Amino acid sequence: MRARRGLAGALALTVATACAVGPNYVRPPVSPPEDFRGHVDAPEAASLADLPWWQVFEDPVLQQLIVEALGANYELKTAVYRVEQARALLGVARSPFYPQIEYQGSAGRQREPKFETQPADTFDLFFGAFALAWEIDVWGRIRRSSEAAQQSLFATEEFRRGVLLSLVTSVAQAYLTLIELDRELEIARATTQSFQETLDLFTRRFEGGVGNKLQVARAEAALADTEAEIPELESRIVAQENAISVLLGRNPSEIPRGTPLEERAAPPATPPGLPSALLERRPDVLQAEHEIAAANAQVGVAVADFFPRIGLTALYGGESTELSDIVKGSFNLWNVAGNVTGPIFQGFALLQQYRGQKAFWEQAKAQYEQTVITAFSEVSNALTAQAKLDEARIAQERAVRAYQDSVRLALLRYESGLASYYEVLEAQQLLFPAEIALAQVQLDQLLTVVTLYRVLGGGWQLPDPQWSAKP
Repeated sequence: MRARRGLAGALALTVATACAVGPNYVRPPVSPPEDFRGHVDAPEAASLADLPWWQVFEDPVLQQLIVEALGANYELKTAVYRVEQARALLGVARSPFYPQIEYQGSAGRQREPKFETQPADTFDLFFGAFALAWEIDVWGRIRRSSEAAQQSLFATEEFRRGVLLSLVTSVAQAYLTLIELDRELEIARATTQSFQETLDLFTRRFEGGVGNKLQVARAEAALADTEAEIPELESRIVAQENAISVLLGRNPSEIPRGTPLEERAAPPATPPGLPSALLERRPDVLQAEHEIAAANAQVGVAVADFFPRIGLTALYGGESTELSDIVKGSFNLWNVAGNVTGPIFQGFALLQQYRGQKAFWEQAKAQYEQTVITAFSEVSNALTAQAKLDEARIAQERAVRAYQDSVRLALLRYESGLASYYEVLEAQQLLFPAEIALAQVQLDQLLTVVTLYRVLGGGWQLPDPQWSAKP
C-alpha cells in the first residue's frame, strides 16, 4: 500500500513539475519609428484611436446608420459565430485534461459444441462495463495543444474586432461618398441651369438678328454635355444607397442624409499617438501576433509527439449468461493498468511534421512583421494625405472663386459687346469641373479622417457592449 501511494505521489509530482516541451512564445522584435512619417507635430500619447467612434463621426444621421449596421450586418454576425466556433474548439483541445469515460455493452446468443455423445450447449451472454482512459500530460502535448487553441481563439476575437472597426468605417466612407455625390448632382443641375440661361440668351440674340446660329449651337452642345452627367450621377447615387443598405443588412432602400458636404468644415489635424502603441491597438496586428503564438504552441505539440504517451486505463463491469446476474458481485470484472506507447520508426513522418510546423511558425512571424510595417505605412500615407489635402482644398477653393468671377465678368462683357460667345462658354465650362474637383477634395479630406481612425485601430478601448450602444 505504501509503495503504491509513493508511486502515485511521485507520478503526481512529476506531472505537476513537468515543463511542456517546445519553445515558449516570445513576441518577435520589431523596431517602430520614433514618429509617424508625415506627422508634422511632435509625438504625443493621445491618439484619435482613443476616442469612441461617435465622437469622431458626429453626424447624427451617420451615427444612427452605424448603430443599425452594428446590429444587423451579416459579415459581423459571421465573425461572431467564428468566435463561438473557436471557443468550442478550445473546449475540445482541453478535454484530454480530464479522464475519458465510456460505457460498453453487448448481448448475444452462443452455441458451444460438445462430444459426439453429448448435445451442444446453447446459452445467452450479456456484458456491460464502464471504461476509463486518462493520458498523463508529462511532456505538455495537451497543454501545448490547448495553448494553440486558446491563441487561435484570441486571434479570432481580434478578427471580429477588426470587422467591427471595418464596419464602422465602411459605413462612414459610404455615407460621406453619398453626400459628395449629392453635391456633384447639385453642381451638375446648377450648371445645367446656367447653360440653359446662356442658351436662352444666345437664342434671343440670334432671333433678334444680333447673334448667329453657331453661338446657339455651341451653347446647346454645352448644355447637352452637362445634362448627360445628371442621369449618370443619379444612377451612382442609387448604387451607393444600395451599397449602404447591404452594410445595414437590409434590402435596397433610400438612405437619409444629414449635414450637406458644402456645410462641413475642414477636419482638424489628427493626433496619431505614439507609433509603438499601434502594436497594441490595431486588430490585424494583434491577430497576427496571436497566430504566431498559436503556431509556436503547435511546434511544442510536434516535439511532444516524439516522446511516449503515458496513461492509465481502467475497466469495471459484469458478464453473465443471465441479464439479472450482471450486477451481482460474483459476476463483476475489473482491471486497472498503466500503459506507455511511443513511436520507434514511422518513415520520418514525425520529423517532417515537426519541420513543417516549424516552417509554419516562421511563416507566421514573417506575416506578423509584414503586417506591422504595413500598418506604419498606412498611417504615414493617411497623415501625409491629410496635410496635402488641406493645401489642395485651399488652392481649389481659390480656383472656384476665380472661375465664378470669370463667368460673371464674361457675361457682363458679352452683354456689353466687349467679349465673344466663346469667352462666356469657356468660363462656364471651366467652372463646372473646378466645382466638382473641390467637392472631391472635400470628400477626400473627410475620408482621410475615416481612414486614420481605421488604420490607427480606433475604438480599441471600447468594450464589446459599447460598440453598438446608441450615442
